[in-house]
Amino acid sequence: DNSSEVIPKCRTCRRQAREQSGEGDHHEGLSSDEELTPTEVDEFQKSKDNVLEDSRKIFEDVHADFCDIRKILLKFQEWKEKFPDSYCDAYISFCLPKLLNPLIRVQLLSWNPLEQDFTELEEMPWFRAIEEFSEAENVSES
Repeated sequence: DNSSEVIPKCRTCRRQAREQSGEGDHHEGLSSDEELTPTEVDEFQKSKDNVLEDSRKIFEDVHADFCDIRKILLKFQEWKEKFPDSYCDAYISFCLPKLLNPLIRVQLLSWNPLEQDFTELEEMPWFRAIEEFSEAENVSES
């Protein structure tokens, strides 16, 4: 079986070719197949910027009370306080994840946990709003 000999030879050949061509940005442990060319990096960045720009337009025609998670949760809190029976009958605690999902996903589009200066999920405004709503719900139940 020559496969074990072929892999190191290929690696050595690629390393020598990189050294001769002056490519010094290779990171050991990464496959050269996984490395992106500068053109691919530029195309990815342009595509990412386009997606983020489009995401900013998604809620621009929505009333402010219905595209802000904190305001939405306040409306549900008011409903629970004024009409607890209908709130309970509507199984709101089961509906909220589906309702808030699109709003949270839009806010997470630019989030990258692999970046050095990323924001922790617990520090994001939508997370805090849900946390406050959950705490208020637990206090009112007890």
